Amino acid sequence: MKKGYKGYKSYQYLEKDKDYKGFELAKEIDRVEPYLIPLTPEDEKRVENIIKNNIIISLHDHPVTTPANINELLDYEREGRECTAYEGLAHSCLDVVFDNMMDGTCIIGSKAGWKWNDVIHDMGIRSCDIAHQDFLIRGSNLDDIYKAKREDKIAWFISLESATMIENELDRIDILYGLGARMMGITYSESNCLGSGLKEKNDGGLTAFGRKAVERMNKVGMAIDVSHSGDKTAIDTINVSSKPIFITHIGARALWNMKRLKPDDVLKACAYKGGVIGIEAAPHTTITKNHPSHDIESFMEHFEYIKDLVGIDHVAFGPDALYGDHVGLHNLFSSNMSIAENTSGESFHKVEYVKGIENPTEASHNIVRWLVKHGYSEEDIAKVLGKNIIRVLKEVWY
Repeated sequence: MKKGYKGYKSYQYLEKDKDYKGFELAKEIDRVEPYLIPLTPEDEKRVENIIKNNIIISLHDHPVTTPANINELLDYEREGRECTAYEGLAHSCLDVVFDNMMDGTCIIGSKAGWKWNDVIHDMGIRSCDIAHQDFLIRGSNLDDIYKAKREDKIAWFISLESATMIENELDRIDILYGLGARMMGITYSESNCLGSGLKEKNDGGLTAFGRKAVERMNKVGMAIDVSHSGDKTAIDTINVSSKPIFITHIGARALWNMKRLKPDDVLKACAYKGGVIGIEAAPHTTITKNHPSHDIESFMEHFEYIKDLVGIDHVAFGPDALYGDHVGLHNLFSSNMSIAENTSGESFHKVEYVKGIENPTEASHNIVRWLVKHGYSEEDIAKVLGKNIIRVLKEVWY
């Protein structure tokens, strides 16, 4: 466990069921049978040294805890007070996490989600909780990353999966940056004023307003993500941006034919402009024909395919995991998150959870262990765990 964690629990400065509605939450550790990739004693030592000597970054996660009874999730989200999984994170080997907040589940005041007031509410409530503890360091720049590593803590950065809530207001980009957001997606799965989401049958590409938004994001130092954007919108964004961009949580459509994953031309375009691609593990996404049951092996097959396609300097990890029943969440929010449209295509074996990457903690350890077990060099491991991401952030944030 990280030495910087002192046992803080979300909102412990308030009185549960008096100041806010409380829920029994899922276990942050061992909610399901844990799985740790077995290693030799020699490889265990390598893993220990790699974790000690390198900055490990999750480019995309949701490090919050859901209700133990997943059927209470809608009420929990409407309450607008998600609980950060401090204990779970303390057992991880992460030094940095990009927290993508409530995304498509942001239904505090709207069934459809993505409303400006709701997003600001989510950012404010979570940030207030973060301000009452000192294990997660609220991140605003690269210095906070280095500080977290030195102090055995975690740098916590706000990231937003879509710019839908800015509507047609460019200045809202500045406001979000001022409130702490350091990365934002162009679209979620549905189209917005900036461009087309990946669920759309016809992708019109980046709009005129979208081009202005990309330019403004470049100017204020907001990193750009196109994980949920349509293919043409993603390509347009890459070409219009004066800075390299991220595809924070994705896989290769060449390995599994679904719209949620990206084709080779988009992946290569991102890398050509200096960007970085994070491999994701949200349930029933990064599957392959060799591994039709979603687990750490299918996830890493996508990593190796994209690494071979674009080079080791352009790949990282954005597991898109959480602490709780992720499959149950997808079932409840299928409409809001366009699950059916995004994952339709080839038939696959449904799982209750993704073995080996069940939550951000398990993912962080098993990614390192898998890389060591498969003979990757210390230099290459350091790149994909954090150095590639830091290289892009140096260009974007300063």
